[in-house]
Amino acid sequence: MAENRRWWALVVIALAQLMVILDMTIVNIALPSAQTALNMSDGNRQWVITAYTLAFGGLLLLGGRVGDLAGRKLAFMTGLLGFAAASALGGAATGSGMLFGARALQGVFAALLAPAALALLTTTFTDPRERGKAFGVFGAIVGAGAAIGLLAGGLLTEYLDWRWCLYVNVPIAIVAFAGAWVLLDSGGRREDARLDAPGALLGSAGMLSLVYGFSEAESRSWGDALVLGLLAAGVVLLGLFGLWQTRARVPLLPMSVVKDRQRVGAFLTILFVTIGMFGVFLFLTYYFQRVLGYSPLKTGLAYLPITVGMITGSTQIAARLLHRVPPRTLIVPGLLLAAGALAIIAQVGVEPAYASHVLPGMLMLGLGMGTAMMTCVSLATGSVAPRDSGAASATFNTAQQVGGSIGTALLNTIAASVTTRYATAHAGPGVDRRALASRAAVHGFNVATWWAMGSLLLAALIAALVVDAHRVPVPEGRAAPVPEPVESIG
Repeated sequence: MAENRRWWALVVIALAQLMVILDMTIVNIALPSAQTALNMSDGNRQWVITAYTLAFGGLLLLGGRVGDLAGRKLAFMTGLLGFAAASALGGAATGSGMLFGARALQGVFAALLAPAALALLTTTFTDPRERGKAFGVFGAIVGAGAAIGLLAGGLLTEYLDWRWCLYVNVPIAIVAFAGAWVLLDSGGRREDARLDAPGALLGSAGMLSLVYGFSEAESRSWGDALVLGLLAAGVVLLGLFGLWQTRARVPLLPMSVVKDRQRVGAFLTILFVTIGMFGVFLFLTYYFQRVLGYSPLKTGLAYLPITVGMITGSTQIAARLLHRVPPRTLIVPGLLLAAGALAIIAQVGVEPAYASHVLPGMLMLGLGMGTAMMTCVSLATGSVAPRDSGAASATFNTAQQVGGSIGTALLNTIAASVTTRYATAHAGPGVDRRALASRAAVHGFNVATWWAMGSLLLAALIAALVVDAHRVPVPEGRAAPVPEPVESIG
C-alpha cells in the first residue's frame, strides 16, 4: 500500500472508531429529551445507555473472532452498514422498547466493527516507527471522542432534535464505508480461527443476567426473588464461561491473556473504574438540565473541563512518567484524586454549584482519570504476544463496556430508590412538590455518587495490591525507551 494510501486508510479507520466511541456519550445529552418524548420511567431510562454498552461489551470477544474467521475488511464494512441501519432505527423510534432494541443492535455491530478496526490498523502499519505515529493519532481521536460526543449531542439536541444524535451516524458510516471499500486491504483470515459459540453464549448471558438484575432492583427491591435469581444466575454463568475457556479448542479469551498479573490488575482496575464513572455522567447530565436548567448545548460545554483534565493527565503526566516509575505510582494517586473529585461533586445541592463544586471536581476527575487510564491501557497491551494482541485489546474494551453497563444499572437503581424514599418521607400538606422533586433527585444523585467514589477507591486498592511491576512492560519487538532525565519534565 502506498504511503499516502496508508494514511488515508488511517483516517477511515479512525472515523469509524470515533463513531463508536462518540455514541457512548452523545446520547447522554439527548437522554432527558428522549425520556420525555418517549415517556420513559426513571428506572428504565438507563437502558438507553446500558443496552448499547452491554451488547458491545458482551460481544467484543466474539466480534474479534468473527473478524478473524471472515476477514477484517468484511467485518469492518459489515459493522459500518449494520451500525448505520441500527442508528436510523433508533432515530425513528416510536417507543422506549424500539429505542432500547436499536441501541442494542448498535452495540452488536460496534462489537464487530471495533476489533476489526484495531486489527486493520495493526496490519496496515507494519513499520514500528509508522505504527507508533498511527496509534498515537488513533488514540488521540478516540480520546477526543467523548468530548466530541458531548458537544455534538448538545448542538444536535438543541438546534435540531434528540433523534439526530442517532441519525448523525448514518452519513458518517456511509463515508467510512466508501473509504474502506477503496482504501483498505482485505485484512486476511486466520486459518485456525473458530467460533466459540458456547463461550459467547455463556459470557453474554451472564453479563445480561447481572445487569438486568441490578436494573430490576429499583422497582422490585434487592431482596426480591427475581432480582436475587438474576444476580446468582449471572455469577454462575460467568463462572461456567471461565471454566469453558480453559477447555475450549479455540477460546474467545486465551488463558495466556489473563495469566499475566499486570494485565489482570489492569482489567480489574478498569472494570471498577467504569462501574463508578458511567453512572456519574448520567447523573450530571440530569443535574445540569433538570435542576440547573441548562440547555443541551450548555450541558455539553459544561463537560469540557473533564476533557481538559484527561488530556493533561494522559499527555503531561502519564506519558512523561510511564517508563520512569512503577505503574501503580501513577494509577493509585490518579484514582485517589478522581475519588476526591467525586466527594466534592457529591455535595452539590439544588442551588447552582457549578463554579464551587462541579468545575473543580471535573478538573480533578479528568486529571486523575487521564493519568490512571493511560497507564492501565499500557499495562493491558504491553508484552502481549502478537497472536494475542487482539484478545488483550478486546478484553480491556470488554472490561470497560461491562463495567459501564453494570455501573449505569446499579447506580441508577440506587439513585432512583433513594429519590423515591426521600420524596415519600418529606411529602406532606403545603410542601412545594416541584421543589421537593428537585431536592429528592439531587439527594439520590449524591448518594449514588458516594457509591461511585467507593468503586474508584476499590479500583485503587486493587491496583495497589495486584499491580507490582517496576515499569510498564514493553510490547514484544520494541526496544525499551531510554528515559530522559527527570529534571527535564515540564
